[in-house]
Amino acid sequence: MSPRLKLALIGVACLAPMVLATLAYHFDWGRGEAGNYGELLPPKVVSAPGLERLRGKWVMVMADAAACDAYCERKLYFMRQVRRAQNREQERVERLWLLTDDAKPRPEVLAAIEGTKIERLREPVFSPDHIYLVDPLGNLMMRFPRDPDPSRMIKDLQRLLKYSRIG
Repeated sequence: MSPRLKLALIGVACLAPMVLATLAYHFDWGRGEAGNYGELLPPKVVSAPGLERLRGKWVMVMADAAACDAYCERKLYFMRQVRRAQNREQERVERLWLLTDDAKPRPEVLAAIEGTKIERLREPVFSPDHIYLVDPLGNLMMRFPRDPDPSRMIKDLQRLLKYSRIG
């Protein structure tokens, strides 16, 4: 092989990564989905009734009226199932239902969500459209879509519990 050819091959080998990186940047090659399902929120400390007592635990939070329509019941069911799916780690996760009115929930709803903490919400901190996740330090950090996929919620929470040293 001639020395000029060797030099040209070395030059191509050195320039190829830069050329490919530039092309990938301009044409959005290889950009995949985010690793999480829930929407990450800028962490901010939230104060809501009951959250202070649950410090040190991961808390799934939802806000809704005590009348609890079908959508509300589905959110409560998802929160219960997502927590149960954590197996040994479920003790690190709590559920909190913030009531947005002064009424009392129906007894059959209360029986179905045994173990869920219930408090009255005086200020509109949480939207009734979402299930939120608060970290053990009291930071609001994630919310799930309006009609969430429980299996993807489970994966998000499993990942957080696996890598978190707190809570």
